[in-house]
Amino acid sequence: MKRVLVTGGGGFLGSHLCDRLLKEGNEVLCVDNFFTGNRRNIHHLLDSKNFELLRHDVTHPLYVEVDEIYNLACPASPIHYQFDPVQTTKTSVIGAMNMLGLAKRLKIKILQASTSEIYGDPEIHPQPESYRGNVNTLGPRACYDEGKRCAETLFFDYYRQHQVPIKVMRIFNTYGPRMHPNDGRVVSNFIVQALKNQDITIYGDGKQTRSFCYVDDNIEGMYRLMNSRDGFTGPVNIGNPGEFTMLELAQEIIDLTNSKSKLVFMPLPQDDPMQRKPVIDLAKEELGWEPKVALKDGLIKTIKYFEEII
Repeated sequence: MKRVLVTGGGGFLGSHLCDRLLKEGNEVLCVDNFFTGNRRNIHHLLDSKNFELLRHDVTHPLYVEVDEIYNLACPASPIHYQFDPVQTTKTSVIGAMNMLGLAKRLKIKILQASTSEIYGDPEIHPQPESYRGNVNTLGPRACYDEGKRCAETLFFDYYRQHQVPIKVMRIFNTYGPRMHPNDGRVVSNFIVQALKNQDITIYGDGKQTRSFCYVDDNIEGMYRLMNSRDGFTGPVNIGNPGEFTMLELAQEIIDLTNSKSKLVFMPLPQDDPMQRKPVIDLAKEELGWEPKVALKDGLIKTIKYFEEII
């Protein structure tokens, strides 16, 4: 049994990770300030003798005794990370420093939940880990994009300078139950609008593409990365290489919900990427991982969740 710290453990991905770690027989210390996380996501865990919840902001130091750290703390949707961009940058950068300092003191492994957003609006497609990105450092998304890029820098500097064992995971669009209904992400937006028979908002012409990974596949990749061979640091892309336009996604959701919603088109937000698709050869080679859940199957499960909470 390990005692595992999960920062951002009350969030969408964090709560699913807590489930998985407990299932594997570990003790879990879930840390969250609940800026975007939700106690509902972990309510079913509160009575577990192996689960502990601590309300804490990772921009402040944390002094605990654990065996591993998964650092997931940071708002991850544009609506939330642009609400307080300075705090978003602080969470990514100072939060990473605090967690790396803890890992250094305890001499333990730490995993960073990085993001495909470090690639920006990519000039090559699909995106391998070797691609250095095309990010606007001055734009409204920079607080998240550059914060995560700086966090990766810190992780590799702690690895080189202090020999902290690190794992860096670049997460592509992930969806599933426990997504925040008002987080502004395309899957949750479309599902909520479809279930309410409201107009479905398409930004731009709807031909921009994304690759959607179901949450169970994502957590499997994260768990395998943490338990991968010593010396394998990543970064490694974790995402589904299936590529869909926004129009295709909207039509699939309308069909699955039997919605009367119509499509309406709005201007494309600044710096919104036109294409996003991971190269996952490294994940296949090092982790034996690739996604298993088809988009339609994952959407059915996600729609059921939103039907219950709306």
